[in-house]
Amino acid sequence: MRSAELTLPGFIHDICSAVYPFGIGSPFFSLLPLFQHGLEWIHPDALLAHPFEDGRVSFLEQSIDATANTLGGDAFSYIKICKPLAANWKYIVEDILAPLHFPKYFWALLSFAVNAVRSSEGFVNKYFKHEIAKSFFSGIAAHSMLPLDASLTAAFALVLALSGHVFGWPIVKGGSQKFADALLSYYRALGGHIVLNTPIKTLDELPKSRAIFFDVSTKCLLDIVQDRFPDCYTRKLKKFRYGPGVFKIDWALSSPIPWKAKDVFRAATVHVGGMHDEITLSEKLVSNGKHPEKPFVLLVQPSLFDKTRAPAGKETAWAYCHVPNGSCLDMTESIERQVERFAPGFTDCILARSIKNAQDMERENPNYVGGDINGGASNLIQQFFRPVSCIKPYRTPLKNVYLCSASTPPGGGVHGMCGVNAAKLFLSSIIS
Repeated sequence: MRSAELTLPGFIHDICSAVYPFGIGSPFFSLLPLFQHGLEWIHPDALLAHPFEDGRVSFLEQSIDATANTLGGDAFSYIKICKPLAANWKYIVEDILAPLHFPKYFWALLSFAVNAVRSSEGFVNKYFKHEIAKSFFSGIAAHSMLPLDASLTAAFALVLALSGHVFGWPIVKGGSQKFADALLSYYRALGGHIVLNTPIKTLDELPKSRAIFFDVSTKCLLDIVQDRFPDCYTRKLKKFRYGPGVFKIDWALSSPIPWKAKDVFRAATVHVGGMHDEITLSEKLVSNGKHPEKPFVLLVQPSLFDKTRAPAGKETAWAYCHVPNGSCLDMTESIERQVERFAPGFTDCILARSIKNAQDMERENPNYVGGDINGGASNLIQQFFRPVSCIKPYRTPLKNVYLCSASTPPGGGVHGMCGVNAAKLFLSSIIS
């Protein structure tokens, strides 16, 4: 959660996380008085836009009915699936953001799991007849960074869509850094102390404490702990798989992106990839270690809703596509060509750009191994058993040393629950 002037003075760009369906819906963050510490959510009129080359556009709206109305002949199917789940979503979220356990709200979770375990491909072919709805759902499922015929990819689409219907997909006024600043301010108000710009290379560099929590990748954890873990645990951590990387561009723009479908201006988040088959092919190629010519592009245009992000009359936007882990290929032309398809004249608006390939992403943050921003592949096994197969994945073999990063359940996303779950485990051990 950082923001900076990556392109030109006065243009504020979010360096990684930028839109917060989990942030606003997190069972943990919702308990904190972050508004008293400067956090201000901005809710765009529409949560997500998915434009098509012919000028049509589908929207994820806060209203399920309004969303369905943009999905053509599959409106009834979408309503039938989503409304019962949305009614119980606050209970379902509590269970899916926890480590593997017997569900607290069993029947509510079961109603979700019936379809969540499916592949996105299987889901859309079962419930949707028309390309608009199939493409819309596939675009959301592509956030999984998995091939769309993989089990559990339907879950990613359902979780993100339903979180939007219940909580929204807001951005933070002033940039993502303001979210981090609010958390830091509250922590300091509780008496917490923060030490920045101090890389830790070995355990011996840390002060004595009752417990140590590492919010790092498994690779970084092994580098710091070195040879102190038992060999069997080290071998398990080394087997942990990372997913695709990302190639990201930040733009300073002279004007708003000139979308063919003018209503795309209603949404901060835009999925650029066209039809279902094209999105599916793009993600399949990446999973096979190849770079798609027409990548599926996730784009955010925050300054349309937050004028603090750019000088008067100017705009910011960013986009990324998935690439093979560790890729160093420059995808600038491919991404901008995709945006130009749906917004002719887009490239004429570019004043400056900042680009980062997957290797650059890891250099900037070593926890993004190979450019993987999700902390590890979210396949069926690793989604439930990460980083190793055990009931208490946060606890390491070293006494009171815990791992609480996105490499632990429930995985990537700004929700804070990896840390919450690890902290609860430690607290239960000292109370008992």
